[in-house]
Formats: sequence, C-alpha cells, structure tokens
Amino acid sequence: MRSFAYVVPETVDAAVDALRSAVPGTKILAGGTTLYDLMKLGIEAPPAVIDVHRLPGLDGIEAGADELVFGAGARMADVADHPVVRADYPALSESLWRAASQQLRNMATVGGNLLQRTRCAYFRGGPEFPCNKRNPGSGCAAIGGHDRAHALLGGSDACIATYPGDWAIALLAFDAVVDVVGPDGERTVPLAELHVEPGDDPAREHTLAADELIVRIRVPATAAGRGSTYHKIRDRESYAFALASTAVALTLDEQGVVGECRIALGGVATRPWRATAAEEYLPGRAMTPENARRAGEIAFEGARPGNYNGFRVELGIRTVADAVRIAGERATR
Repeated sequence: MRSFAYVVPETVDAAVDALRSAVPGTKILAGGTTLYDLMKLGIEAPPAVIDVHRLPGLDGIEAGADELVFGAGARMADVADHPVVRADYPALSESLWRAASQQLRNMATVGGNLLQRTRCAYFRGGPEFPCNKRNPGSGCAAIGGHDRAHALLGGSDACIATYPGDWAIALLAFDAVVDVVGPDGERTVPLAELHVEPGDDPAREHTLAADELIVRIRVPATAAGRGSTYHKIRDRESYAFALASTAVALTLDEQGVVGECRIALGGVATRPWRATAAEEYLPGRAMTPENARRAGEIAFEGARPGNYNGFRVELGIRTVADAVRIAGERATR
C-alpha cells in the first residue's frame, strides 16, 4: 500500500472544506470496508483520505410519520435491527441483513454502502486484464470473457460490470432520496438519479461531485412498506453477492387485488434497476402465481445475456415472482 495523508475533520463543515481543498483523487473514509480492500489491491491509491466516521450527527436513525431518516454514518447493523424498520419496512431491513458478514455490518455505514464499487473479477484482477472502469480506454475483458456474474441490464460496449449492493435496491423501490453537502451548500438527489449506467465512460459511477459528502438518506413513508421483501439468490447463503435479487413492496385490497406496487432489481444490472414496466403490470390484477410470473418476465424483457450468464434471466424471473408472492403474503397480515 502506498503512503497517503490522513485527515480527520471534526465537523461536517470541516469535512467539506477538506474536500474542497483536497488533492485530486482524495477519498472519503467511512466504515472503510470497501475502500481498504481496493487500496490493498492497488485499484485505489488516494493521495489523501478524509475520515468522516466520527463526525457528530451522522449516525442518527429517525422513524417519523412522514419519512424515515438515516444518517449517512449509521451502521448497517443498527439500521437493519431498528424496530420500526424491521416491522414496517422489512425489505429495507432484509437488504442489510443479507448484504455482508456480521463483522462488516457492524462497521459499514449506510451512506458509504451506496457508493461501493463493482465486484467484477476483471476490475479487481489487476493490470493484466483490460478494464475501462479501472483504466479508461483499455477495453472490457468481461465482454466475451467469463461473464457469469456480469450484468444483464444496463450494460454497454464499454462495460458490463454489475452493481454489487443490496441496500440501494431496496431504497430505490421506496423512492428514497439522498441529501448531500458540498461547497455550494446542501442538495437532494433522488436515489434513482444517484447511480449511472456505464455508457462510454464506465469510470463515472455516480452523479456526486468529488467535493460532495452524503449526510443522510430519507425514505418517504408508505403503506406498502409492511408488504415488502428483499429476496436475494446467491451461490451460498452467507456473505455472497447476488446472482439475482429484487425488492418488492405492494398493497392488496380485501379481494386480493394489487394496488400500489414497487419492484427494483439487484445483482443483474450495472446500477440499481427499477422495473417500472413490471410495476405497471400488477396493479388492478389478482395476486396469482401466473401474474407474479408475468411481472418477472416483463422485468427481464430487456436482458442481454452473454456467454455464461444466460441462466440468470430465468433465475431473475423466478426471483421476482417469489418476491411478489412473499410481499403479497405480508401485505395481508
């Protein structure tokens, strides 16, 4: 690991000032569970690190009548175990419980988790593999390579690396927003606009400026929260990234007809993916296995499988169908 400067601001304003005057390439350290890995691999070599994990006021969790508010520095384990989150928004809780080992959940922050980088083996494999995300213009070894875990949706001719997170998928289904602060003050970014598809510039992964800091995440209250789930399919049950996942939240009337419906996909796209066409299909229809299956098929209509990941189209369809069923059962309790 290369040497780097280490800065520990005492307030949010001081952190913003440090970012404003920082050398290009400076990174923010929160829980460190992703950044340390990337630094050890030589993928990240920041000239300076700004440690924000002790900043006061960023670890709060508030469950109000109109919205949930999570400080960016709140630990994943604490948010997952919050009684209101567990009872009224199980998809949010499950997306965190199923995201990593207990040790990592105790350290990782919900703000930092949103900006974790891909687990593409070529991206992490070193300079012998061309990777436009790590070395722009070098090519993409995954295209035409071993793409079993790579994206089915949102890819480009320059990159098919999968967004690895779980938390962002559940937040997307609930129309969450992210408050960020920078030299020009505070602004709010819809979670749906935080991450970007690779296009011709895979190195650009989100819409935040280099001198902006996430300070909180806000989730509007919704009756669909109780009827929700985060369903994750992976090679092993513990501490593994999704082959396919989905967050589903819905309401049912007394006749078992779907009212409100939200569906987001994880593990299958280059960014958190909202399945809007599938959402539009279910409302007004009965909660049946056939309709749940059809919603899954619609969600994956734009999938572009490669050499080895085609099996995940059917896997994804079944994941959505199962999640719709689970959410439906919870909505009737």
